[in-house]
Amino acid sequence: MSPETQRDSVPPISRTVRRTALSTAGLVLLTACGGSGGAPDGAGRDSGAGYPVTLRNCGRTVTVDRAPSRAVSLDQGSTEILLSLGLGDRLAGTSTWTDPVMKGLEKADAKVPRIAENRPSSEKVLDTEPDFVSASFESTLATGGVAPRAQFEELGVPTYVSPADCTAKDNSGSGDGSRTKPLTMESVYAEVHDLARVFGVKERGDELVAGLRERVRTATAGIDASHTTLLYWFSDSDAPYLAGCCGAPGIITGELGAKNVFDDTHEEWPRINWETVADRNPDVLVIGDLTRRAQSAESAEQKIRFLESNPATKNMDAVRHKRYVLLSGQAMNPTVRTVEGVERVAAGLRSFGLAG
Repeated sequence: MSPETQRDSVPPISRTVRRTALSTAGLVLLTACGGSGGAPDGAGRDSGAGYPVTLRNCGRTVTVDRAPSRAVSLDQGSTEILLSLGLGDRLAGTSTWTDPVMKGLEKADAKVPRIAENRPSSEKVLDTEPDFVSASFESTLATGGVAPRAQFEELGVPTYVSPADCTAKDNSGSGDGSRTKPLTMESVYAEVHDLARVFGVKERGDELVAGLRERVRTATAGIDASHTTLLYWFSDSDAPYLAGCCGAPGIITGELGAKNVFDDTHEEWPRINWETVADRNPDVLVIGDLTRRAQSAESAEQKIRFLESNPATKNMDAVRHKRYVLLSGQAMNPTVRTVEGVERVAAGLRSFGLAG
């Protein structure tokens, strides 16, 4: 997960709501914690060509009996993938937004109900009568999130979590998790392909991934940033969330051949004091420009005002030379918008004369 997620506890799904959802879901789900499994005998006989679809997802086996028509996406990153695949008419609701929707998706997004700006209760989700639920973070579909995956699955509602949040990542602690090895765009591409399969639009998934790959190639062509250091600040000025080595900012840094000044920590978003930041003295500051109001210094304007007035940071090279690159919160998460992050940081390095 990332520091934009809300960790408010929500009540368990009630028995009344459970009975209602069981009668309306219209899907059969096979889940297991063991190895990959197939669909039950006879499943999906009337569900159309290519179904049932069975895939392995974050340690679970998920089987979808037919293409979802009332899906609910619980995180912005997941929603933007579904909208990019042209599936807005299959969405019964979305939630947990940190930024305006990705450019080009405004009209499609406007037609989809927002259950909540942050995390909704499980009851609000089930009120939409979902036949599929997706999320970007394991914490969203866990105790303390909307509801554990098992609770939805007991109601016959398949669930899916972005593989980027469970690939070589430990989410068992109280923070934002830590990674044992760097994330790559392949996990994001895998999510696109998985969701395209679930919804029966495989060719759209192939086209979307091909376009993302080409954008990365174009953005990084001719760049040599091997002598440039970066720092990524997501949110909060009091105890800032800064990027560790190996999450989505690590993808951006790696694609550009640069160095993250905090690549010595495997925590996803460690909280580090400003004196330590000043000692690392990065060449460029990549700043999250969020529109939510959850913590201090959410917008880029607030962050820059803080940096230029705080005694510990105002004399840093990047601050004195105003070497700032502004990114949406979603571009700093492992989503299709991470490519946007690669493009914007690459453009910034070129404008600062640090690209070669």
